[in-house]
Amino acid sequence: MATPGGPRPPNIFNPNLISDNMQNLQLNRPNLPPSSGPGPRGPVPPFGQHPFPTSAPFSGHPPPNAVPRGAVVRPPQGALPLFMAPNRAPAAGAAAGGGGGSNQPPSLASRPMSSGPLPSSATSTHPGPFAGLPVPRHNVGGGGGPVGNGPPMFGPGGMRGGPQYPPRPSAGPQPSPPIMSSPAGPFTGQPTPYSGSLPDQPPRGPPAFSAQSPGMPLPQASPFGAQAQPWQMQPRQNVPPPPILGSGQPPRMFGMQPPLPNQQSMATVSPAVGADGSAVTGPSKLDPNQIPRPIPNPSVLLHETRQGNQANPPPPATSEFIVRDTGNCSPRYMRCTINQIACTSDILTTSGMQLALLVQPLALPHPSEEPIQIVDFGESGPVRCSRCKGYINPFMKFIDQGRRFICNFCGFTDETPRDYQCNLGPDGRRRDVDERPELCRSTVEFVATREFMVRDPMPAVFFFLIDVSMNAVQTGATAGACSAISRVILDLPEGPRTMVGIATFDSTIHFYNLKRASQQPLMLIVPDVQDVYTPLQTDVIVPLSECRQHLDLLLESIPTMFQSNKTADSAFGAGIKAAFMVMKSTGGKLLVFQSVLPSVGIAALSAREAEGRSNISAGEKEPHKLLQPVDNTLKTMAIELAEYQVCVDVFLTTQSYVDIASISIIPRTTGGHVYYYHPFSALSDPAKLYNDLRWNVTRPQGFEAVMRVRCSQGLQVQEYSGNFCKRIPTDVDLPAIDCDKSIMVTLKHDDKLQDGTECSFQFALLYTTVFGQRRIRVSTLSLPCTITLSNLFRSADLDTQFSCFLKQAANGILTNPLVQVREQVTNLCISVLHAYRKFCATVSSSGQLILPEALKLLPLYTLALIKSIGLRTDARIDDRSFWINYVFPLSAQLAIPLVYPRMISIHDLDTKETEGSVIPAVIPLSSEQVNENGIYLLENGEDCLIYIGSTADPDTVRQLFGISSVGEIPSQFVLQQYENPLSKKLNEVINEIRSQRCNYLRLKLCKKGDPSGALFLSYMVEDKSPSGLSYVEFLVHVHQQIQSKMA
Repeated sequence: MATPGGPRPPNIFNPNLISDNMQNLQLNRPNLPPSSGPGPRGPVPPFGQHPFPTSAPFSGHPPPNAVPRGAVVRPPQGALPLFMAPNRAPAAGAAAGGGGGSNQPPSLASRPMSSGPLPSSATSTHPGPFAGLPVPRHNVGGGGGPVGNGPPMFGPGGMRGGPQYPPRPSAGPQPSPPIMSSPAGPFTGQPTPYSGSLPDQPPRGPPAFSAQSPGMPLPQASPFGAQAQPWQMQPRQNVPPPPILGSGQPPRMFGMQPPLPNQQSMATVSPAVGADGSAVTGPSKLDPNQIPRPIPNPSVLLHETRQGNQANPPPPATSEFIVRDTGNCSPRYMRCTINQIACTSDILTTSGMQLALLVQPLALPHPSEEPIQIVDFGESGPVRCSRCKGYINPFMKFIDQGRRFICNFCGFTDETPRDYQCNLGPDGRRRDVDERPELCRSTVEFVATREFMVRDPMPAVFFFLIDVSMNAVQTGATAGACSAISRVILDLPEGPRTMVGIATFDSTIHFYNLKRASQQPLMLIVPDVQDVYTPLQTDVIVPLSECRQHLDLLLESIPTMFQSNKTADSAFGAGIKAAFMVMKSTGGKLLVFQSVLPSVGIAALSAREAEGRSNISAGEKEPHKLLQPVDNTLKTMAIELAEYQVCVDVFLTTQSYVDIASISIIPRTTGGHVYYYHPFSALSDPAKLYNDLRWNVTRPQGFEAVMRVRCSQGLQVQEYSGNFCKRIPTDVDLPAIDCDKSIMVTLKHDDKLQDGTECSFQFALLYTTVFGQRRIRVSTLSLPCTITLSNLFRSADLDTQFSCFLKQAANGILTNPLVQVREQVTNLCISVLHAYRKFCATVSSSGQLILPEALKLLPLYTLALIKSIGLRTDARIDDRSFWINYVFPLSAQLAIPLVYPRMISIHDLDTKETEGSVIPAVIPLSSEQVNENGIYLLENGEDCLIYIGSTADPDTVRQLFGISSVGEIPSQFVLQQYENPLSKKLNEVINEIRSQRCNYLRLKLCKKGDPSGALFLSYMVEDKSPSGLSYVEFLVHVHQQIQSKMA
């Protein structure tokens, strides 16, 4: 593929350090001009991608080399990201792709125009900013005085969001990663070392910072050890595969202790024992030292998805692992709540567990994982079942010498297309199975044909809508938004397909003509905010390459132009409607910066009731009514936006109540996201605003998407949950989809499944890359069926089960009183544990609390959920609304940290042994663990709180924060790096956390006796508090409820 937009500097970004790409404003450093970086102005190839060849202009079409049916496309070197590189050479043929244009609006893009069931959604991978290259960590900061935590603020080498995988130090040989295999017989608890070699490491390149601090050497650490020291693999013993799943001894869950023969694996919490050896009586009969707590595994796990033709249960979502696709798809893309499927609905109901999938179609892969293969079947398109339209995958069985195949979803026998036929070997498999990615890998990417297009693929359109009302200007929100946009413009994909536009609004709407030759942009005002119109049909959205200078000039002028604005009203709804009218013909991303409650024009809102006006807790007084949109106006607008492929992201830079419940319906319906900065600080929040915006536009994503999930006969999709628009029952429509979004798919039985067989699930996502290619991403998962209840508990996936609890609770808050939702969540937990106690652990003593090993932390996380902002009675209405919207698209990796955050001590960072990890050992969330002499950091994936004890060592406080005493703690805090080991270590830790979370966490200093201190202590979920029982008391309560049910 040719270079979009001309040559780019050959810098390569570190994909493992999102924090290296996230920057604090350099308050103590002169601003550098945008051209201060090396090389020509403009972004470097994103996500560590090799520079595009520069021999020809970008055409916007799929790769030119066509391949015979079923072959893998191999575009020119460097045209594809690393995790999508094809693995076979191209052959001659006609180019696939293309599509008839249509002048009609894109009514839900790319639905195939075929008879019969609609094809499943498909996805395309974006040949630009997707892959990542491991490169050395670059820790910016040096010389005299403090510097900000991050690279320089200006220049093209700024933040480029990267995958969330922490780099490893290179010192010494690396341990071999355990493999997630299931040897026969009782599991030893020791993972078998992997005998092969890791996928080829991509080449490393220099860090791509535009301006490096003088005299700063680059540490030679790389993400998974130095290049010269690969994993020291040990030969693995040849063990036979485990018995057929569904029988007595299926593969065991990771981390589970070996069971005794004929006995279920379990965790027991025994009564506390007194000095005389007798059990302690009283309200708390459990031994606090035995209660289960999470124990993170700092090592990198190697997970093979299938072994010996059996599915391997996935590692925990919160652990770090490298996946080898050996038949099932990576758990990053699709996880099931139970890794063995109940044969009947009665067995599932008895277990009390949920049956659901968590699908994250564009999840970021690990840098060391093999690329996703791109397959081009030419004009005929990928091979599919003619009955259910399922896509070809490793579990379709070929018969009759390869002339026919049996669908693993509906069981229908199809004729194999003549040019796809291949003889079968003695084992019944096709002889070419290892040469065809679609037959040996469960995640592949198909090039979409014209059948999947109702119009030409849409361009990449980014339209920015900025609040310039009096409050927004005075609080610095307008200036912060303009600064962030002007810097992010440098990182948009260049070329004729990238288009941009800008509008501002207060009580009127202001458009800008960006295409006036050698003149400054012209402002066009729309005063009617009830009956909105667009003053220009063209020149409001223009190709980025034609308006870059005008954009810079305009964004620099807007804060000055409106600095004396006395208009307090905000026409939020009218602004979105006007922007939509401009974007209607193309679709694209609409990024809205809003600071006050929308008060005039279409969808004007008012502070609802006393709770809204004073922004206090609604308590138990039917708060759900304040968590729903005030009327259907914005919902109707949102559906129309989704129909024309417009995705809306809202950045709320506010000081007061803005009715997130009403505003959020637009991003939720259009596949967007709500970003919430409350209270907005002009000192500390512009850095997060900039980094959030930059990750939003540079992360792996696609447009005009449709997704469908299929499953084997006997099961059917019951419901989808997430940020999307659903117009027909079987599909979800996504104006935009990105690597951070997940969709929950609940399933139900409609027939019996056969014990000993396997049940298949497949998602297909059809979408357009930012470079205008139409693709279909397909992932398939096959799991065993069982009639044994104990197998369900043994193979339960805690992260996915809890993610379902979390999302169902968020949905329940919208329609039920909080006390009822808390009760439902508790009862869900008790029902699961009661079923296990009653049917799988009947020989145990009634005085013991028996927990299934795979779900032993479920009570702790359930208690944490009950005490979370979403379910507490003292939370602000907007905070609860934001929490709900944050949860809906949340991935399994971030679900547990949201309610049970990670806490570490940082006063002793320079003396701790971290076992190869940058982040030290975690501490249980109990105030008993928080010493007033210490300093502690707590993060939940969105916010980062630093608690400074009242008697903390003043010298340590000075080294870390540059203040001499706890009394000087500022309310607005920007982390600096000082010239001492402790400060440098803290910056490394925070950068590492930001890297893992793919989020530039807000930092806040907390102290005892202050509201900030109360906020920190509210996360001590193991303590007794007004919002719930202590952890020990909750376990006692759960035990008592189980005993009463047993009686």
